[in-house]
Amino acid sequence: MRVMLVDDSKTMRRIQLNQLNGLGITDIIEAEDGHDALLKLSANMPVDYMFLDWNMPLMNGYDCLVTIRKDKQYSGVKVIMCTSESEKSRVLEALKAGANNYIVKPFDDKAIKEKLGL
Repeated sequence: MRVMLVDDSKTMRRIQLNQLNGLGITDIIEAEDGHDALLKLSANMPVDYMFLDWNMPLMNGYDCLVTIRKDKQYSGVKVIMCTSESEKSRVLEALKAGANNYIVKPFDDKAIKEKLGL
């Protein structure tokens, strides 16, 4: 399983990386914003899951999600919005835009395992 972590916080990416490693997932690509994610996504397909932060500079997670969902080559990428945004309207907005799931920070290994269906 190949996973991409997209978050402008290096610390948050490191936490998620450690959580995924603890679940036996080691094929992980990191990106620091939506623009970086799009570049790395095209260079590293296939990607099975993307944990995508909402609030980032340059290109936020929502705009990245919308861009990904417009491109058929990425239709198999399961996007999990991974953010501190917990308002119901934001969750619905992300799901309508094509997110497969939503996880609110902070979260633990159990929550990641559940979202990945492990």
